[in-house]
Amino acid sequence: MLDASVALFNERGFDRTSVADVAARLNVGKSALYHHVPGKDALLGLALDRALSGLEAVADAVRTADADPAERLRLLVSGSVHVLVERLPYVTLLLRVRGNTDVERAALERRRRLDRLAADLVREAVAAGRLRPDLEPRTTARLLFGTVNSLAEWLRPGDSGDVAALADRVVGMVFDGLRPR
Repeated sequence: MLDASVALFNERGFDRTSVADVAARLNVGKSALYHHVPGKDALLGLALDRALSGLEAVADAVRTADADPAERLRLLVSGSVHVLVERLPYVTLLLRVRGNTDVERAALERRRRLDRLAADLVREAVAAGRLRPDLEPRTTARLLFGTVNSLAEWLRPGDSGDVAALADRVVGMVFDGLRPR
């Protein structure tokens, strides 16, 4: 049920998808859906939670990792790539949320916590001399997540191949740049 809802929300947009559309996709009556969830917003909440819970698990692991701030930032980027690939339709939906409903606003607040973690890690890594001193933490955090999130625009399920290799390529490009070594 949730996979079908997410597929429709991504295809048509949340606002243009009805419970009847989801029921039709599943070949069941609307009452069957209402037996499991109170409505469309609940489906959206469950879907966004699936994306955010994965990202928050990565953040929790990063917070407790025994590593310097720059390495923890690398782990955050790499782990975020893994979650995006593993939960691509769900993360894609999360990236389209604009804060039009209470469910969306709650999801955006959870995303902002991830942004703050990344900015804090940038700040700490700069202070430790592990990143360039001219980096502005909030902008850098947004650019890091922007790079990871851009995968949702072109990556298709099954196209990622070796997820660890993809994460390594993203981390390498972000942290080492485009210059030859």
